[in-house]
Amino acid sequence: MKKFTLALAALLVAGASQAQDYKNSIGIRLGSGYYDMVSASFKTFISQPAALEFNLGFDSDKFAGDNFTNLSLSGAYQHHFPIGSIQGFKWFVGGGAVLSNTFSDYDEVKGFSAGIFPTGGVDYKLKNAPFAFSADIRPTIHIVNGAGHYKGFYANGGVTARYTF
Repeated sequence: MKKFTLALAALLVAGASQAQDYKNSIGIRLGSGYYDMVSASFKTFISQPAALEFNLGFDSDKFAGDNFTNLSLSGAYQHHFPIGSIQGFKWFVGGGAVLSNTFSDYDEVKGFSAGIFPTGGVDYKLKNAPFAFSADIRPTIHIVNGAGHYKGFYANGGVTARYTF
């Protein structure tokens, strides 16, 4: 088992040591936000180094007494910069907007929300495999506060795994 683990680690390091750019990617984003705990994610580079990322998010809470389900749509512009000499490893900054609707049996929790956010993070594309990984932070400022949870501001972050094509 040790040999298998070492061989797997060596393959991952070898694959991670060579990377390249990509045009489009689709995958899953896991976030800390109440409006997008799990999201389908699509990212496309409109030029180098500019990209657009879109997320269709979902969150549900039936345990804390709130009894809500949330659906969201977010979009962000990201400008990418290389990190040192590591090919395929980039950091990015940008901004975006989110629209969400919370469905609940309780009036104080349900409603439409809209917000804007700056974003920043890192993105890494494996060279020998069609996968990219990223981590980001999106501190969201709510302009329309329909849901009673996070009025005004919410610090949202996430990690994403995508298939590239």
